Amino acid sequence: MPPTQQKKTPYRWHAARKDLLAGLTVAAISVPQAMAYALIAGLDPRFGLYSAIVVTAVASIFGSSSHLINGPTNAISLVVFSALAFLYDPAAPESAYQAAFLLAIMVGAIQILVAVFRLGDLTRYISESVVLGFMAGAGLLVALSQIGNLFGLQDVGTGHQHILHRLWLTVTQGGPVNWRSLAVGLATVVLVLALRHVARRFQLPRLDMLMALLISAAISFALGWSQAGDGGPSAVAVVGRVPAGLPGPHLPRFQVEWISQMAGSSLAIALLGLLEALAIAKAIAHQTRERLDYNRQCLAEGLANLTGGFFQCLPGSGSLTRSAINFQAGAVTRWSGVFAAGTVALVVLVFARWAHFIPKASLAGILLVTAAGLFDRRRLGRALSASRYDAGLVLTTAFSAVFVSVEFSILIGVAFSILMFVPRAARLKATELAISAENTLRDRQPSDPCCSRIVILDLEGEFFFGAAPELDRYFGELRDRVQAGLRIIILRVKRTRNPDIVCIELLQHFIQEMHRHGVTVLLAGVRADFALTMENLSFGQWLPPECVFREDPAVVGSATLAAVRAAYERLGDDACASCPRRGSGKRDEGDFYYMI
Repeated sequence: MPPTQQKKTPYRWHAARKDLLAGLTVAAISVPQAMAYALIAGLDPRFGLYSAIVVTAVASIFGSSSHLINGPTNAISLVVFSALAFLYDPAAPESAYQAAFLLAIMVGAIQILVAVFRLGDLTRYISESVVLGFMAGAGLLVALSQIGNLFGLQDVGTGHQHILHRLWLTVTQGGPVNWRSLAVGLATVVLVLALRHVARRFQLPRLDMLMALLISAAISFALGWSQAGDGGPSAVAVVGRVPAGLPGPHLPRFQVEWISQMAGSSLAIALLGLLEALAIAKAIAHQTRERLDYNRQCLAEGLANLTGGFFQCLPGSGSLTRSAINFQAGAVTRWSGVFAAGTVALVVLVFARWAHFIPKASLAGILLVTAAGLFDRRRLGRALSASRYDAGLVLTTAFSAVFVSVEFSILIGVAFSILMFVPRAARLKATELAISAENTLRDRQPSDPCCSRIVILDLEGEFFFGAAPELDRYFGELRDRVQAGLRIIILRVKRTRNPDIVCIELLQHFIQEMHRHGVTVLLAGVRADFALTMENLSFGQWLPPECVFREDPAVVGSATLAAVRAAYERLGDDACASCPRRGSGKRDEGDFYYMI
């Protein structure tokens, strides 16, 4: 049967205009960032620009998120530099360049395999609290990374040092504050906020970031601050020379041993890149309510890196900064990423010499506004106050992003969520049921007399190895009651989930022990998965079928009530003194009821 055809919404001018404006704004940030990230990776700046064109365009075309912008990133560039360290030679960098292109191809191939085997769906289990912590920590890092540019300080340190260490070195050793840079940066922030307010007030297009960047750059140029003096630097730091030219198809020249030497790094970059991209896409989707196809996004990441490797690009991933700017600038569809890539290509070809005059402080101001937008204060407040579990995830992930590394903070948050979830999942609840004087099956109340002949225990929760200690404790309490004349135990397992060999074998040993003591154990509400596990462990060879009451939707009546009737038939006249059925004679099969 052919798949259902879904009606596609036509791409209209209104959406195209928003995407174009967002793409222009993203491109203004992409040019300097791409050059900087290439330098962090130990490569020529032009390769970063090529990545901002090819990787960004391909990922946007094939991706699932309407706002995720791919390309070179700080975290991935650091790992790339480490992966190419065995070839690093400043005097002869060509080998490192070719190895970087090969690395991008290897990363792309791994990510495509992840999509083929549909492993991307596993990212759905990343808690929203982890994503909120990641965004908060990353937003703080974005703000901290721009302190030097905002105050006009000289960057001190290397990409191998932690950002907080580099910030300290920059603040203490980066020279005096450049008040012109600070004025440009703060003016850009004010312009963005003012233009955003005007746009919202009069329902105008979201031009705030782009217009603020152009106005601040124009004012700096008019005042002569962004122009170099006689033989000296400009009064405020600028982006710098943007090399002209577009990438062409290129087959990397490499040595076979490079593949084995970079295999581990390519796997690490592939997985970290996917986690980074999907976490960013998921975080933005929480605000837009967009439904994401995780495997499709994994495929897009792989295709982007694979294609980029053949066009002289370094490996890339989803960019937190550029994606947030794209979202905040009003992007509607994935075409915003294509427009951003096209604009970078146009800048490289035509406007390279004019891009030189963009002050770094202007970009810092825009990034500070972007960083503030990454803090979802309402949802952060709800997560921190919801439970200690959610608060712990948010704080742990945010702390890891700031003090460990932003790329590993997601892994740390996920690991911490698993460590905290296992004890919660291992809670197996046991509720004793009782038969009232009206023959109603309900939870046993403290005022109910204790039956010495029949115990009905309702088990609820995960029936896996983590719950084994709890299950054994409940069985121990039942063993203690055998000495008081207990004859029949009904275990209701209808609300147990995911049975595994540990708990099933524990149940087997308990049933067999009770049989040796003359106590009959009836299993009520046995569902299909529970029955299959029992069958796989050959329960049928020693447990009579009349002791198992399956939950069958096709059969009218409750399996638990059927087990209760069978228990009383086995008990006969040997009822305890408090039994409501004592002296009542034989009952009809329909005389038991549930109290919900």
